[in-house]
Amino acid sequence: KVLTVYAFSTENWKRPDEEVSYIMKLMKSYLSKNLLELKEHNVQLHVIGDMKRLHPDLQDAFSQAEAEMAANTGLILNVAVNYGGRLEITQAARKVAEAVRDGQIRPEDISEATLAQYLYTEPENDVDLLIRPGADKRVSNFLLWQMAYAEFWYTQLCWPDFSKDTLVEAILSFQGRERRFGGLK
Repeated sequence: KVLTVYAFSTENWKRPDEEVSYIMKLMKSYLSKNLLELKEHNVQLHVIGDMKRLHPDLQDAFSQAEAEMAANTGLILNVAVNYGGRLEITQAARKVAEAVRDGQIRPEDISEATLAQYLYTEPENDVDLLIRPGADKRVSNFLLWQMAYAEFWYTQLCWPDFSKDTLVEAILSFQGRERRFGGLK
């Protein structure tokens, strides 16, 4: 129902300027080349992260694509751009604090559900399967709240080499797992 891809992290700004510029151009190009196909497949696009730092042209391209696919009812595709899990949680906490300050919420009524409703991925917050391409075995500040009970699947393949067959392999592995969410079966 929901697929979230990590396109560019808040930490990726530390990369060389030429690489950052190339990645930004690549995102805009990919969006324009694939927009029609995404629309034809009934995909609903959400760009999550802090868009303020992006070039206005890229912000506009994302906003326009989101608007064009807003009524779609199929797969929800979250594209994380200038995204960081810690930033997301910090922003959600600020919004909760503002709601308390404004008298909309009492401090004693704050719960996990309260905070979760202010996350970028709300209402589809929980991650079932995290697929980690490449040799790294870390979460890289990605969906920290949402992956509390996620199953992890690793592949040595780098993203450009990831195929439909690789995705099927990951899903089959996931389907064979026993998910207990902290309990016992």
